[in-house]
Parts: sequence; structure tokens; C-alpha cells
Amino acid sequence: MEALLVPLLILVFAGVAVVLAARAVGRRRPAARPDEAPQPIRNSAELARTAAAKLDQEQHRRLYALIAQGQAMAAIKLYLEATGEGLRASRDAVGALAAHPQPYRPRQAPEQPAHDDDEDAPQRFPYRYRAIASKGEITREVSSNMLNDEIYGRIRTLARSGDTEGAAAALTRHSDISLKQAREFIALLEE
Repeated sequence: MEALLVPLLILVFAGVAVVLAARAVGRRRPAARPDEAPQPIRNSAELARTAAAKLDQEQHRRLYALIAQGQAMAAIKLYLEATGEGLRASRDAVGALAAHPQPYRPRQAPEQPAHDDDEDAPQRFPYRYRAIASKGEITREVSSNMLNDEIYGRIRTLARSGDTEGAAAALTRHSDISLKQAREFIALLEE
């Protein structure tokens, strides 16, 4: 009996080693390919908003029609063709769009920053700028969210160089005051 105990123990240890090795191999994840960047994990509502923004109005309408008809594979194929994303990303996007329906929102054109005084519509800033001019006992103030240091500096330069009409016109364009009030303000800037 003792002669069988040693081979039996070896057999048990070999079996345990095989089971542990199989578990270790099963838990390993396949290595990521170098051309695939890891995708950040996002919640499905955010993914739905992002996915809907990538579609034009007709694609958006057709995709939701396919989702409503229960044609998930056709919806995934449509999304894949419309965006050029991979199959897994398209599947996730369509799933998120089905779970969190999104209204169509047209793409907004990028805003052009206003840097030139000659533009018709000056840029509005999120704050109100206060320009104050005084001479002796007279003080005038202009408060506007279309003024900043750069624009006010150009207006002062125009006024001090003798172009009072140009300075007054620029000031009225970048504030809500009349031309008469702008001329009075500019007169206080001249030296």
C-alpha cells in the first residue's frame, strides 16, 4: 500500500497543478493590439448623446425607425456605415441610443471670434466691462459686455490720435449708448 501512496500523491499534485493552470489561462485577457487604443468607459446616456451628435437628420430618423421596428442588426449596420466606427463601438452606440432616446439636434457652426472693429456684430463676453473717463468734475461711464481691454485700448488710441468720429463709432458698436453719448465720452479721452 505504501508503494501506491507516492504515485497517488504525485497524481493528485499533477491534477491540482493542471486545474490551477487552466484557471490562470482562462482568467487572462487577450493582449490588446497596438493599433487599438483603449476605449474609455462612459455611461450609456453620455454615449447616446455623443452617438446622436454624429448622425445627420436623415440617418437619425432611419436609425430610430430601425430601432422601433426591432431591427437591431440593421440599425448597427446603418450606424457603422454612417460614422465609420468599429462594429463593437457601433453596437454599443445603438444600444445606448435605444436605451436613452435622443432628439435630433442640428450641428452648430463653430463660432467665429470677433477681433476686428469693422465687424457688424461684436462678440459678447460673459462679463460686463466698465470704461470710465473723466476730466475735471465731469465723469462718464460706459458698461458693456461687448467691451474688453483690447477693444477699449483701440478706441482710446483712435481718440488720442484725433479720429474722434471713428472712436465714437467703435464705442457705439461695442456698447448700448448713442452716438451723442459716445462723442461726449470720447471728448473726455482726448488729451
